[in-house]
Amino acid sequence: MRAFLLSSLLSSGALAALLPAAAHAADPGPTPVGELVVTATRLPSPVDAVTGAYVVDREELQARQTPFLEDVLATVPGVSVTRQGAFGGLAAIRIRGASPDKTLVLIDGVPVGDPADPNGTFDPSSLQAADVERIEVLNGPQGSLWGSDAIGGVVSITTRELKGLEAEAEGGTYATGRGFLGAGVSEDRYALSATAAGFETRGISKADTGTEVDPFRTFTGNLAGRLTLTDWVRFDARLRYTYSDVHIDGFPPPDFTLADTPDKDKTRAWEGTVRALVDGPWGFHETLSYSDYRLWREDVSDFPATYTAERRIWRWTAERGAASDPWGMVVGAERSSTEANLSGRADADLAIDSVFAVGRLTPLKPLTLTASLRYDDPDQFKARTTARLAAALDVGAGFTLTASAGQGFKVPSLSEIVCDFCFAPPVPLSPERAEGEDLRLGWTSPDGRLTAAVTGYHLEVRDQIAYVDLRYINIARTRSNGAEAEADARLTGDLRLKLAYAWTDAIDATTGAALLRVPKQSGAASLFWDHGRWGAALTVKAESSQPDVDRDGFTPVTRPGFAVADLAGSYRLNDQLTLTARVENLTDKRYEESFGFNEPGRAVYVGVRLRD
Repeated sequence: MRAFLLSSLLSSGALAALLPAAAHAADPGPTPVGELVVTATRLPSPVDAVTGAYVVDREELQARQTPFLEDVLATVPGVSVTRQGAFGGLAAIRIRGASPDKTLVLIDGVPVGDPADPNGTFDPSSLQAADVERIEVLNGPQGSLWGSDAIGGVVSITTRELKGLEAEAEGGTYATGRGFLGAGVSEDRYALSATAAGFETRGISKADTGTEVDPFRTFTGNLAGRLTLTDWVRFDARLRYTYSDVHIDGFPPPDFTLADTPDKDKTRAWEGTVRALVDGPWGFHETLSYSDYRLWREDVSDFPATYTAERRIWRWTAERGAASDPWGMVVGAERSSTEANLSGRADADLAIDSVFAVGRLTPLKPLTLTASLRYDDPDQFKARTTARLAAALDVGAGFTLTASAGQGFKVPSLSEIVCDFCFAPPVPLSPERAEGEDLRLGWTSPDGRLTAAVTGYHLEVRDQIAYVDLRYINIARTRSNGAEAEADARLTGDLRLKLAYAWTDAIDATTGAALLRVPKQSGAASLFWDHGRWGAALTVKAESSQPDVDRDGFTPVTRPGFAVADLAGSYRLNDQLTLTARVENLTDKRYEESFGFNEPGRAVYVGVRLRD
């Protein structure tokens, strides 16, 4: 296992070459790694008190210069991202081996899974990084926090609040252009900011046997504001719009194998939220919010289809206690209603009423206990209660031991409820259920500049819905065992190293077969250098081979493993202007994230960044 990780991460030779040179860099002294606080847990908590919690901040996003978040998520332990071809190819996020529909994705607290997708899966292929402030990932069942869909885990994305003017422009290989423009004012009592981000490329052929290129373009607009009316009443609101147009390849007759096609997908999505925040009695902070997510998607092909969907969420919470307080709690209630039109077929809707509570207590200084409980009442299915319990113990010498056990569930998607694409009589479906346990040992050095952790876990999903004999039924049972490891080191005042590794044993427990597109081993190493006007980031990502399907879409096949490296650099001309450059697939590696779908070779991009 260790030999695979080391050989894969160092196969490019680039990381090995940089480390000796870095040892001679000027060292003004180490900068400690600050304490991380996770907010996707509903109740803000130190990261050491939460098993399977990972944070990617704005500093890392900017250093890596990665245009899309799917590439960042792929470096988080326990998270695998596969896409069907570069530049807009359908992408899927799997956490701890669970299928993609069991990953709940939130943008500013709004669930953005596709209600019109057969499984309700979120496609991150158009999720740009330019307007994102922070990413939090919670691995493992989080049903007691977020309700349905959070079986594998949660990805929570927070967008930026700007102060001043920012602009970026970049161009390079494959006739690719990327731009960002944002402006904002930010004061204690009010703030208003707006951003626009665009990406366009001539692209490459999605199919690895194809010859025609598949263009891709996407645009994201974001508007955010907040206002403090009095010392105890505040309002904030966010509105986000995403448009994408991607050419794809399919399975044309007469062979019905993956090949060039003129097909394309067009998607428009709106998501917004409005919140009122009130400092209530007894030290509680109350929040009342309304969120709305609307999606329109058109498939342009020999079998054209149009899908529309809308999700509305009313939510009330009352919270007390900061992450550093000896105790804290949050209680809340919400109503979620979803509607979809499945290309002119039967409309479908589903509503869920929920109440939840999370509490954290430090009865003794080295021990912290956290518990959460949630009751969900779907209007078409039996009500569900999910719980989670965690304990974190400071065992001394910088070590913290954390254990948790949690539950999750997933109601059938709207497509499954109406039995869309069914050619046999439908049968009643039950929500999927999950249980998971994990154990984490974390360590922080006395000077705070090095943190490391290893986590072991077990995840089991029951009553998983599968498409069998031309209809949906509850039949499958899956099981995942695995381990995750991470390290974050401030080697010098200029140099930071992040390491991530995951071992995942995910099988269909009904057959014993390994689950598709889940690598047994995966890892990433990121080296960040910031010295005066200069900055650089080298990221090496590796995956072992994994089960997949052949170009006919049915025959089992093994997709080979790979290791790829990306390099980004910057030079600050002055306080306002910075030149940037990056190289993707530094060693020009031939590889595929999904079998039969192309990934680009070496690509070079240069750009400029403005801050005023």
